[in-house]
Amino acid sequence: MRFSIFVALFSTLSVVASPLRDLTKLDKRAISQDTFNDLVFYFQYASSAYSLVCPKPNGNTLVTMINNVVTDTQGFIARDDNKKEIVVSLRGSTSPTDFLIDAELLLIPFVSPGVNAPSGSLAHTGFLTAWNSVANSVISTVKSQLAAHPGYNLVSTGHSLGGALSSLAGISLQQNFPGSSVRMFTYGQPRTFNPTGAFFINQQFGNKAFRAVHTTDSAPTIIPQSLGYRHHGVEFFQFLDPASPATTKQCAADGEDPTCSDSIPSDGIDVAHLTYFNIAAVTPFCA
Repeated sequence: MRFSIFVALFSTLSVVASPLRDLTKLDKRAISQDTFNDLVFYFQYASSAYSLVCPKPNGNTLVTMINNVVTDTQGFIARDDNKKEIVVSLRGSTSPTDFLIDAELLLIPFVSPGVNAPSGSLAHTGFLTAWNSVANSVISTVKSQLAAHPGYNLVSTGHSLGGALSSLAGISLQQNFPGSSVRMFTYGQPRTFNPTGAFFINQQFGNKAFRAVHTTDSAPTIIPQSLGYRHHGVEFFQFLDPASPATTKQCAADGEDPTCSDSIPSDGIDVAHLTYFNIAAVTPFCA
């Protein structure tokens, strides 16, 4: 079974467990039906990235598969001619190589093709290495697609490790194609940047970044802030099952909202990580 999980490699990062807050008592700020529909729709792309082959991602045109055999970074680029979008979807962890990537926790300078990050911006070594292994190929393919389909918007998406890669892909697309509208959707994304890097994402994306967290999913907090990390915004926290606009709230734009998933101490991966918006994370939407 192909699924995203950090397994025992991250067990040393698990903070001392304390009683979880009653999620039903958290301040509720329901999102719109349109926003909820987008969160579901782009998770279908993220879930489909776990498939070895996805002929029609979300029923749309497969442009190319993404595959780097050294870093085992995989996914696809799709084109939606109805929405006029080009979508980059990146897969979460499924292999020993992925788990080693997950565990490369040192923060290093955020240097990536075409990205002009501010001085002091740092990113997770493993995630940045994995993204950079496919960045030039992805950027080249997107450039060709935009030339053939001018005016199309760009979207990045991914779950877990794929969520971290989606955040790197999103800012790369935004920086390399400044004339295009870019949105990013991440699901169960672990912390990826230091504060400078996270605030850079916030500044560049504003309300065009959607970072979803499902109830008690501990992956988003498994890499602690004490190691120098910080989340970017905007978090959309599904605080209660089943998923609906009424059970999903938009959190503080800076990325670390103590009334959202930051209120949940991480003691490792749990089953909430494996399902988002009522969809198992390996479900293919490929026909």
